[in-house]
Amino acid sequence: MLHAHLPFVRHPEHEFFLEENWLYEAITETYIPLLIVLEGLERDGVPFELSMVLSPPLCEMLDDELLRARYTRHLSLLQTLCEREAARVADNGHLSYLVAHYREHFANIADFWQRTGGDLLSAFGALQARGKLDILTCGATHGYLPLMQITPEAVHAQLAVAVDSYRRRFGRAPSGIWLPECAYYEGLDRMLADVGLRYFIADTHGVLYATPRPRHGSFAPIFCRHSGVAVFARDPDSSNEVWSRERGYPGDPVYRDFYRDIGFDLDAASLAPFDQPHGVAKHTGIKYHRITGAGEHKELYDPYWAERRAREHARDFVYKRLAQTARVRSGDLYAPLVVAPYDAELFGHWWYEGPWWLDELFRRLPEHGDHLRATHLRSYLARHATQQLAQPAQSSWGERGYHEYWLNDTNEWIYPRLTLAAERMIALASRAVEPPPLEARALTQAARELLLAQASDWAFIMRTKTTVDYAVRRTRTHLARFWRLADEIERGEIDEAWLSHVEHVDSCFQHLDYRVYARRH
Repeated sequence: MLHAHLPFVRHPEHEFFLEENWLYEAITETYIPLLIVLEGLERDGVPFELSMVLSPPLCEMLDDELLRARYTRHLSLLQTLCEREAARVADNGHLSYLVAHYREHFANIADFWQRTGGDLLSAFGALQARGKLDILTCGATHGYLPLMQITPEAVHAQLAVAVDSYRRRFGRAPSGIWLPECAYYEGLDRMLADVGLRYFIADTHGVLYATPRPRHGSFAPIFCRHSGVAVFARDPDSSNEVWSRERGYPGDPVYRDFYRDIGFDLDAASLAPFDQPHGVAKHTGIKYHRITGAGEHKELYDPYWAERRAREHARDFVYKRLAQTARVRSGDLYAPLVVAPYDAELFGHWWYEGPWWLDELFRRLPEHGDHLRATHLRSYLARHATQQLAQPAQSSWGERGYHEYWLNDTNEWIYPRLTLAAERMIALASRAVEPPPLEARALTQAARELLLAQASDWAFIMRTKTTVDYAVRRTRTHLARFWRLADEIERGEIDEAWLSHVEHVDSCFQHLDYRVYARRH
């Protein structure tokens, strides 16, 4: 299972914006390579099923004409940089070999982008229509729901907006949801059922500590007692084999080093015109070194040997799952399920060889069809419709298993502000029955700003201490816009010119209905 998510980053007010590169890198290194792998498997008649989350903010960006145009420009500049690198390293045999590899890689990416007209969501949707993918939704802006439960209407809005956005985009309602950060609290399952969601994924202890304890541990879903919603548990063994820095496959010294990039190794003149304005260094995706070891010294990368190692690791993963499920089958469980969820961006972006690993994984599974097969969650539930009733425990997949990664001394200041804004939005939405058109626009934009401020990504970044200034600025900016809109609505003095500007900048969820925040009871 792959969880594809990025926060909504769109800055039409700037010609180039550093954080927009998060999307462009993910398209080049993860989303298109994954689609190429999946379409190749289907073309070759390899049976596979895969669950994949496409979060609403990511879908909004992939569907945005401005960002698509900017990605086309980004890809063209990247190919130009690659051509310049070919000339620069012409006298170095190994670097020339690596540049040739990247030229072919970027050409394949560009060909896919042009062939699909940049419409990656339709490509994913087509795989779902043919039964290969089970596409799940997520919170509307990946809001951390347990820390919003004091305002249930705000939790409902995160869920209802996500479901509506999915339905408009894929022509059907989603069956399942990846709860943001796998964060669950008691009663949330009933809210999922209210918006038509059938299942979600919890971290391992969310199911193992359920009441009563699940008879089959994490190897089968449970059904929530009061809602009937199914809960699948993340399998720790298969997760650690890919995620763990110490034991995980991506740490192999043969694999490409993510951090060593020509964007930091070369001077601005060599990187032009791909360099960022004001001389800010950034990743290009052209990386010449392998992990090698923990020190500063890095040997040159060789994609031939890296691909071979990725395919060896995929076969190793299959054999370990065979052994794991054989151990579980010795009991009374008929069809043990191993749920192996990862951030999609691990595959290709952080772990360059990940798409090769995934390709080999699905190609090897049919050899063991009597003992092991790939399935997606919707398909599993259709075949195994009877499960134990139990109530999952509060949990998340964050460090230490609960909520402190998103509530600590680096980010605690945001939650009183988000709660006050949510209460104000609920009051505004509950009193406005049939407002005039301008007021309705302002109410809708206020709802949009609140959703954007609630993104758990900002609290996460503050905790990880990466692009903290940007995360703080985004939180404060959305809240400031919200409060100005709320005050103007209450005074009946809406600045239409400023409203139009904010609608243009924060343009997600064009079909948003502010009444999603109205009191429900």
